[in-house]
Amino acid sequence: MFDFRKSFATFVAAASVAGLLGMAPADAQTLKVVMHSDLKILDPIWTTAYIVRNHGYLVWDTLFAMDEKFDVKPQMVDKYDVSADKLTWTFTLRDGLEWHDGKPVTSEDCIASIKRWAARDSMGQKMMGSVTDFEVIDAKTFKMKMKEPYGLVLQSLGKPSSNVPFMMPKRVAETDPMQQIKVEDVIGSGPFIFKADEWKPGEKTVYVKNPKYKPRSEPANGLAGGKVAKVDRVEWIWISDAQTQVAALQNGEIDMIEAPSHDLLPLLAKDKNIKLFNSNPTGNQYTFRFNSTAKPFDNPKVRQAVMVAFDQEDFLKATIGDPAYFKLCKAPFVCGTPLATDAGMADVLNANAAKAKQLLTEAGYDGTPIVLMQSTDLPVLTNLAPVAKALMERAGFKVDLVAMDWQTLVARRTKKDPPNAGGWHAFLTSWVAADILNPVMAGFFNSACDKAMFGWPCDAEIEKLRDQFAKESDPAKQKEIVETLQKYWVTAPTHVNLGQWYQPAAMRTSLDGAMIAPAPVFWNVMKK
Repeated sequence: MFDFRKSFATFVAAASVAGLLGMAPADAQTLKVVMHSDLKILDPIWTTAYIVRNHGYLVWDTLFAMDEKFDVKPQMVDKYDVSADKLTWTFTLRDGLEWHDGKPVTSEDCIASIKRWAARDSMGQKMMGSVTDFEVIDAKTFKMKMKEPYGLVLQSLGKPSSNVPFMMPKRVAETDPMQQIKVEDVIGSGPFIFKADEWKPGEKTVYVKNPKYKPRSEPANGLAGGKVAKVDRVEWIWISDAQTQVAALQNGEIDMIEAPSHDLLPLLAKDKNIKLFNSNPTGNQYTFRFNSTAKPFDNPKVRQAVMVAFDQEDFLKATIGDPAYFKLCKAPFVCGTPLATDAGMADVLNANAAKAKQLLTEAGYDGTPIVLMQSTDLPVLTNLAPVAKALMERAGFKVDLVAMDWQTLVARRTKKDPPNAGGWHAFLTSWVAADILNPVMAGFFNSACDKAMFGWPCDAEIEKLRDQFAKESDPAKQKEIVETLQKYWVTAPTHVNLGQWYQPAAMRTSLDGAMIAPAPVFWNVMKK
């Protein structure tokens, strides 16, 4: 039935957007995009939030980068070498690297940046556990010395997603890793420059082409190759309402929606002026994250009960809906990739409420309400928490659902306060597949206590197996380690994997050059 009130509200909202954006730009050098979230945090090392990672790729650059085949290639690095005993890595930077404030990029900048990134990142922590020292050879060359051979050096420095090892000026990289950098310190060497004077959280974020950036000579490929900025200006326009986003795209007021609501994809597919583009064929994985320091989730049997109570299909249907855009997959390390296996997963993720109740009884669960944070402003996350609440309550949990926007959740999840005093027990999020291809890369497997990601699991057995994986170069033996890890992990889970899903972007047919990559990037994109 036609709903006049709803249509009129959408018309009014679209009109207000048109007022903010003005007429469709005649200047083809300005790219206007609605991203999946508003940008309120600017430090991509301090947070793993993907909107901040996306911001990072515009502003900063990396020593190495991953192409669309998941091969790691030099990026800021011109050449590198590893000694015969594999204990000394030597890196030489490309000519012409310059910070946005005009100062040259130096070896000291890169060393400080690696150290700050590694203090927060799961993969960085493992790598630094094998590093004894760094040595500056000259302004463009430095060495990384190891106490033992480490098989994931390039994969670590070329990590494609959160946290990305972005290179920052030394004075910025010396910021306490547990503190955010200042707005005035958002200074990179990448293809675009952040316009701090035009940043208005809740409205707009602006980047302009870096006229001094010298891209690599190779063609752009994934996150690697030549990062050629083909537009003069990128504007992220924040529009919270999904229908208003679509109206703005159809009217030509914006050029692209990064993550259109899945229920609106059929409408977009019918518009001859719009194309759908899946830049990430390996997809994403939904995840339920425990705060392992907060009772009752300090008890592994209680966490196991959640894993037994859940099933993936309920979450995927409630959030994505169309099976064309989701896949049931119990493998924590992503179906369709080398380390995918169902080892140990047969008795979990089956919506077995009776078994979950039994586990809670054995664990002595006392009815403590679970503070479950719900993100309400991102369509791909909003319906996850209500499904989790229903399945948990069916298994005997009491659940207190606390609604908030995603950026508030991102800030709150870093807090270790008691759950009933500003802290939390659990939340749901999503990882891009390229972030979780192995147990060292996958941040939620990090079980190094206070050094782990928010949730802070502390499990010596998981850490032992992650160490074994990091030092093993034989793919068959790596797979064996993963299977052993999974069989243990289901008895003491750090999180619950809830299936794979896919998110196409929607863009005007006048756009060309979008990259196949695990993060949306705006070099190589042009307006025809």
